[in-house]
Amino acid sequence: MPNKKRRKKRRGRLLPALLCAAFLLLLSPGGRRLMLPQRQIGHAVSSSRPRAEAMSTHSQEGVYSYAACLVRRRDGAVLFEQMADEELAPASLTKIMTVLLGAERLDPMQEVTVPEDLSFLYAENASMAGFLPGEQVRAQDLFYGALLPSGAEACLGIARAVSGSEEGFTQLMNRRAAELGMENTHFENCHGLDAPGHASTARDLALLLNVALEDPVFRRVFTSAGYHLPASSAHPDGLALSSTLFARMGGLTFSGGEILGGKTGYTDQAGLCLASLARKNGEEYLLVTLGAPGTGSDEPLHIYDALYLYQKEAC
Repeated sequence: MPNKKRRKKRRGRLLPALLCAAFLLLLSPGGRRLMLPQRQIGHAVSSSRPRAEAMSTHSQEGVYSYAACLVRRRDGAVLFEQMADEELAPASLTKIMTVLLGAERLDPMQEVTVPEDLSFLYAENASMAGFLPGEQVRAQDLFYGALLPSGAEACLGIARAVSGSEEGFTQLMNRRAAELGMENTHFENCHGLDAPGHASTARDLALLLNVALEDPVFRRVFTSAGYHLPASSAHPDGLALSSTLFARMGGLTFSGGEILGGKTGYTDQAGLCLASLARKNGEEYLLVTLGAPGTGSDEPLHIYDALYLYQKEAC
């Protein structure tokens, strides 16, 4: 009889211990819910597993971004997709359409005036390139200002130079999107600040980027790491513009290839976004990712995704 009581006591202690161990295993880095694959991305981040706890609950195979679309440019083959048709805030990836329309309709060397009324952009804490209200610049300067440091004032300058107003330019953006077959896209502005109804998808933006890269002016700007405006009365020492993508990459790379250029984006609603172009083993690929967790000052999870997917899926 005493032996039976001891066995019951042991069982009573053992069951909670087993349940606790199972729970800890599920939550541990080796458990299924938080496990990320080893990331072989060049020497700088080989086998890194950055911030597993930040991974989106919808992500696949260690991809942080909510939505993604990876395309091989040669034949348009989609090599990886995740929530690619879900309508989401595109943040500054909007500026791809803005600069494409500017490149198609403006002479790069023509003089353009930066709008005087920029106060609402400052109030919204929009990213700015550094142009002054009323400054006279070349159209190509605005292209670089919009894509490299993501200047919202540069986008307004392009919009007004092309259409006379941002409202008219936005209508042009939506007509061009329809022509391209961007069925799940609607633009409400030229700069990408969050607005009701302003939305696109990873697949639509990949389609847009593929077309935009055929324009030689757009491609030159998109693939630049930096640009320096000549000295002027507004900027006696000139104005240096740097790519937010290359600045945040910090030398990261992936085996067998390189990222040639890209456009980052972030708003509270959109999360971290990235549209990029890469070359691997002689082939060109483009990738759009939307909705990675974090802010512009956190770890660049959208860039980690690009390096990881180019390394793993591009073939």
